[in-house]
Amino acid sequence: MNRVLGIDATIYCDVLIIGAGGAGLRCAVEILEKRPETHVIAVTKVSHPQKSHTCTAQGGLAAVDPRDPADKPIYHMFDTWKGSDCTADQNIIKRIIEASWDEIIWLENRGMHFSRDHEGRLGKRTFGGHTLNFGEATAYRAVFEADRTGKGIMDTVWGEAIKRGISFMNQSIATELLFKGNQCAGSIIYKKKEGEFVRVLSKATVLATGGTGQVFRITTNCRQNTGDGLALILQAGLPVMDPEAVQFHPTGIIGPGILASEALRAEGGVLRNKDLEPFMERYAPKMKDLAPRDVVSRAIETEIREGRGIFNPDHEVSHVWIDLRHLSEYVHDVKLREISGFFKKFVHVDPKKDLCPVRPSNHYHMGGIPTNHLGEVQNNSLEPVEGLFAVGECAAASFHGFNRLATNSLLELITMGRFAGERILEYLDEVSFSLPEDEGELTFSRFSGYLEAKGKDRTAQIRNALRTVMTDKVGVFRDEDGISQAIETLKELKERANNSALSVKSLTMNQELIQRWELDNLLAVSMVIAQGALNRRESRGAHYREDFPERDDEYNYHTLISMREFGSVKLGNRPIDMSLYESGGEHYQEFGMIERRY
Repeated sequence: MNRVLGIDATIYCDVLIIGAGGAGLRCAVEILEKRPETHVIAVTKVSHPQKSHTCTAQGGLAAVDPRDPADKPIYHMFDTWKGSDCTADQNIIKRIIEASWDEIIWLENRGMHFSRDHEGRLGKRTFGGHTLNFGEATAYRAVFEADRTGKGIMDTVWGEAIKRGISFMNQSIATELLFKGNQCAGSIIYKKKEGEFVRVLSKATVLATGGTGQVFRITTNCRQNTGDGLALILQAGLPVMDPEAVQFHPTGIIGPGILASEALRAEGGVLRNKDLEPFMERYAPKMKDLAPRDVVSRAIETEIREGRGIFNPDHEVSHVWIDLRHLSEYVHDVKLREISGFFKKFVHVDPKKDLCPVRPSNHYHMGGIPTNHLGEVQNNSLEPVEGLFAVGECAAASFHGFNRLATNSLLELITMGRFAGERILEYLDEVSFSLPEDEGELTFSRFSGYLEAKGKDRTAQIRNALRTVMTDKVGVFRDEDGISQAIETLKELKERANNSALSVKSLTMNQELIQRWELDNLLAVSMVIAQGALNRRESRGAHYREDFPERDDEYNYHTLISMREFGSVKLGNRPIDMSLYESGGEHYQEFGMIERRY
């Protein structure tokens, strides 16, 4: 074929944001509110920012109201630390939680329609792992907008960004980061509709590309969540952190895996096995159905493994029930209307009358691109990469450690988005444009390879095989043999991918070409997830090794993995910040390496 690919145009901007979900747009708005003349471009993979995965978040976001007579920020900090299985960074926990209520006020002042109680105050929900007085009682600290909280956040930040003159590049992907020495100078952007490669040179570049859910066969994630930001980082020779820390939500709707929010259990839903026994009291005697997600997911899988699940012949998989029949008409029709509709649409059951089938579904990646408390990306030496930032699910500051508490993800989106925006405003005064050393040769080499490959394998078949092996071998339960088998399978799939031909050779609106690029990203991310899981010979949070079922102090660190060439990994680590414990201040003992019981 011998097609020559090259740069079709060069664009300059002050800030390039790759990903236009909640975190990316919160960062953009912080910049544009404080410095309206800043030229900000936001790239989104989808047709419109409102198609971003943030819109699917349902239940709420945690924040302690300073006027609450019972709740305190220190309790939220403790719950986050304990929920993380003592692996979150305490400086990040403190910084985010102390800023949380200010962000609620920020959202409401800009028009977000938070749900309210009958007295006109902000409504509150409880979620798994959120407690008062260091675990003594259940905390109601999550504010929400019915069961579409993420959509409310996106409506707000998108509107503010539009109002302040942001520029969008829709249906576009970032294929390569550009550097001048240690300074990020922008990115190569492929515009899918036009079939063009654009070099965007920026003073600051922000990765906000979302999660990695399409690594797994059953996931609550949107179709576009293929780990693109992590793949960009690996391609640049930079590390990802804690890739093995993958969360499975306990209640994915049987079949598609679509999220049935924890709000269902917060409102009183009960998990039951085939004998209709409310089984969670065996696994978490105190918190029962509102234990943290990793605990509930393993409990459900154990019930199914031990023969107490219900086999669904339509999907050829076993599940448990969530019982919502006793909830009020108001809860069904107002507070959880959309989720109830999902059960009717996808599995043809009426939650008011019928038991609803659920089982764990891949949900969230606690690991990601390592950053400091300002959102600056770190290299293998833990030094900031000049001009490069990461926020949202693709980033790991680390607020979540090895298990994220429900509602803490939306809180992280808006706070870290703001913190990165504040740092970028300072950085813009310190830097000027730099011409990168690279003109996109890596991008053009890869895409030429995709277009010129010959072979009979198909991208979809390889992708399905990848998702199957990751689900079966690197899922809720893991062991050395299974993970090792997954790694060997991934190597074979990479070879098959290199020889898979495209049926359409056009650059313009070629979805098959995009899927081929995504497949390379999924392979890279899957490999580092599996390598991290193999290296961590202990169980911690959502990472559960059946051959090493206990937490081991030898692994009291964050995993760092870099992989410039596929399969050739370099392992390192980052210390866990324990500054709350080390300060010796009030309640410091609650932030040691505590036992995790619920």
